[in-house]
Amino acid sequence: MSYAVISDVHANLHALEAVLQDINGKGITDIYFIGDAVGYGPRPNQCIDIIKQRCILTLAGNHDWAAIGYTDITYFNKYAKQAIEWTIEELSNEHMEDIKSFNLIKSSEKEDAFFAHATPMEPVLWSYLFTVEQVEKNFSAFKQSICFIGHSHLAIVFELEVSGQIYIHKDPIIIKNKQSRYIVNTGSVGQPRDNDNRSSYAVIQDDTIEIVRVTYDIEATQAEMKAAGLPEMLINRLSFGM
Repeated sequence: MSYAVISDVHANLHALEAVLQDINGKGITDIYFIGDAVGYGPRPNQCIDIIKQRCILTLAGNHDWAAIGYTDITYFNKYAKQAIEWTIEELSNEHMEDIKSFNLIKSSEKEDAFFAHATPMEPVLWSYLFTVEQVEKNFSAFKQSICFIGHSHLAIVFELEVSGQIYIHKDPIIIKNKQSRYIVNTGSVGQPRDNDNRSSYAVIQDDTIEIVRVTYDIEATQAEMKAAGLPEMLINRLSFGM
């Protein structure tokens, strides 16, 4: 049985719809969403509606929490701050309440999986996992065989081998070792930052972990952002995936 994990939609409706169409084409019905439905992009209410309808798990990310006042935005860069301030004005009361209902972390016995937006260890700090040392500490924070994260918008897979060695995978398809444990960063649906402007998400099957890339109508999203008066930098970066 396969399932998909998506993260960091960031109110990019065209990207979300393209990813869901791709998932549907693979015959996958179980979709896990691991945070940041809003922020940066122009269609927060619509994206929340779709995520609620299609995903069997909904987590909150730091931008989601910022939109409902749970996270201080003073540490955001000026562009992210402007986008969140716009998002707060744009969100309906209903969708504010939806975000409040999103989990911070969650596990699935069915998938033997743990889900967090940023890190399994101290998830409310919104830290990043970049180094082997950071990753090693976080493997101790969950007991499941696999953990999914987003937050950095960089798709990457970390494997903890039974020997204790950590291996970093950047290939799109990884053959799972049943003796290993994994931390999978799914990348971003709505704002990729790994120099590839295509949306990114993960598909998990019995034997494989796959990072899937999907093209979407970037210019349509950029036109909506421009009409909304969102920062030019956020508009332009979508073209370059950075």
